[in-house]
Amino acid sequence: METRRVGTSGLAVSRLGLGTMTWGRDTAAQEARALLESFCEAGGTLLDTAAAYGAGDAERLIGRLVAEVSRREDMVIATKAGFVIRNGKRIVDTSRRALLRDLAGSLRRLNTDYIDLWQIHAWGDAPLEESLAAMDHAVAQGMVRYAGISNFVGWQTAQAATWQRAFPGRTPVVSAQVEYSLLARRAEVEVLPAVEAFGLGFFPWSPLGRGVLTGQYRRGTPRGSRGSSDHFAWFVEPYLQTRSRAVVEAVAKAADGLDLTPLEVALLWVRDAPLVTAPLLGARTAGQLKACLDTEAKSLPTEIATALDDVSGGPMVARTG
Repeated sequence: METRRVGTSGLAVSRLGLGTMTWGRDTAAQEARALLESFCEAGGTLLDTAAAYGAGDAERLIGRLVAEVSRREDMVIATKAGFVIRNGKRIVDTSRRALLRDLAGSLRRLNTDYIDLWQIHAWGDAPLEESLAAMDHAVAQGMVRYAGISNFVGWQTAQAATWQRAFPGRTPVVSAQVEYSLLARRAEVEVLPAVEAFGLGFFPWSPLGRGVLTGQYRRGTPRGSRGSSDHFAWFVEPYLQTRSRAVVEAVAKAADGLDLTPLEVALLWVRDAPLVTAPLLGARTAGQLKACLDTEAKSLPTEIATALDDVSGGPMVARTG
């Protein structure tokens, strides 16, 4: 698999990343191992997780499986801090205390001495300078190699990057991670301009529109899909509305004309979009992941990518210049 630099930093990652949000809950240990084996065999290096995923179980699985399947030094482990689910409630705490507590737990669960890319999971109520100072401390202590942010809007991304550049010695923000797909192009309004202006890497999550762009929901909600589960139905439902159907049908039509699958068309559109470093794949089975990995030698004709731009929200400024 090809590799890409994370913005203007020295960090390099595979151009597809493996997301682990379902590990330890919907994806059992045996299936997670199969996913990791397939990913590594294809040349994948970027593993994305978070302290909050599965209440820490995703990180525990990674800590065990990386040692069995690959070599720690060959993997780029990215995790996040500052977000937990407690008693069914989502709590964002980006204070220095909470962030460093999450980091200590991540290091223990991942069975590693360092995190390659440590990200603030979401914008919180704590002063931004306090949160970023925790990142500085983690890097200075050797616990973290690079720092990034996740789910920040455009002005928040710019503020974080600017603050870290204001004085020599602060740890630069090297990456941003938000949702981005043919069904979610809001990042193009402010986040991607900030990514470009500050030379950041960009990791889109849910590049397949929460699974909807694969076409599996065109005739209803399949059994066993995320949309049919009690804890993920809310996640998929927003993209099952009428306004999304035209985009899904356009992707299916493009796939038919190119002898590709809708999954391949949707993923290639994101993977090769301007400023994208690596889409994060939320595959839950080895079969789903293989379908994504099979895109390595494929690409979309420019005219098709541009047509999908038009259907899904209008011309992409970064593509057209």
